[in-house]
Formats: sequence, C-alpha cells, structure tokens
Amino acid sequence: MCLRKILAAASLALMVSLAAPAKASADWLFTPFIGMNWGSAVTFDSAIGDFDDEFEKRVNFGASLAWMGGGIAGFELDFGYSPNFFEPTEGDADFDFGDSNLTTLMANITLGAPIGGQSGPGLRPYVSGGVGIIRSSIDNIGDLFDVSSTDWGFNVGAGLTGFFSDNVGIRGDVRYFRSFQDIESNDEFDISLGDLRFWRGSVGVTFRF
Repeated sequence: MCLRKILAAASLALMVSLAAPAKASADWLFTPFIGMNWGSAVTFDSAIGDFDDEFEKRVNFGASLAWMGGGIAGFELDFGYSPNFFEPTEGDADFDFGDSNLTTLMANITLGAPIGGQSGPGLRPYVSGGVGIIRSSIDNIGDLFDVSSTDWGFNVGAGLTGFFSDNVGIRGDVRYFRSFQDIESNDEFDISLGDLRFWRGSVGVTFRF
C-alpha cells in the first residue's frame, strides 16, 4: 500500500472518530423542591361514621434522587412532605380536623430525552410514574382520637429540567397521587383505587453529577 493511501485512510478514520458522538454516560440528578398541593380530597370510614372533604391548597416540600442511564430511561426516588394537609376548606368543612400531615415516598420509572446532550446547557423533558407509600396523620380530631394510616399508592406526572451548566439546573414538575385500597371479598386480595387523591406542582434546583 502506498503512503498516499495510508495517509488517506488515517485521515478518514480520524474524521470519523471526531464526528462520532461521545459515548453517553449515566447521570445522577438530585433535586430538592418546594411546591403546592391542590385538588385534594379524601373519604374516611371511622368509628364515628363516614365523612369526606376537600382541602385547601397546601405547601409541599421534599427531594428526589434520580438516575438516568446513557439513553432516555432511568429510575427515581421521590419524597414529599406536606404539613397541615388535612385542613378543610374554610366554610365548607364536614369535620373539624386537628394538626395533620401527609408524607409520600415513591419509586418511579422515568423517561426523559436529554436535548442538547448530557453536559453543559440543555433541556430534559420527562415523564415519570411508579408506586410507593402514602402516609397520612391527623392528630386530635375533636379531642376524640388520632388517625394515622400508611397505604400503598401511585403517582404519574411530567416535567422539564433546564440546565445552565454541567452541574446545575431548574426543574418544574406536576404529578398526580392516589392511594390504593384492599377490597376484602370472599377472602381474596383485591386492589382498587383509594379515596385519597391530590395533585402536586413543584419547582426545584437540580444538581447533576
């Protein structure tokens, strides 16, 4: 093989290697957030009878830790806490609740395309959904008793993360949460949608590493 052909082949190989995209790597995304719940509703079946109510918008804060693979798929742990969640709508309360809070912990599958790549400025729209636990607590209901419950539930949602640099960005996120309940009939285990449900919107700072 003459020297000209060797140089031509080497030049072609160099151009192909420079033009080929770098191998995608995995990202860890940590996002502390603050947000608001709305559309909240619940029905209780207790010793004092059945009652239900809708609730005012309440602040919610928490954090999520997500792992995104080199493609578009990943997983996420999402933790949320809402103090005073079970405060009835003023002037339209069926029951006088005491101090209360709601805690959620969800394990989700996440799909999100990194527009602009996985480094530097860029956007990552995503959808997310999964299952976990929803823990509700209401203290001192009319000086009668305390109510606390830990139920299985699910969440689905979508959001957008915009990165300013390799490591920092802003995330906006909207999710729907609902509990499951066990319907006991003929000694069979049967799951259906529960009575606790709400929407959560949040904004947070995302750290990518």
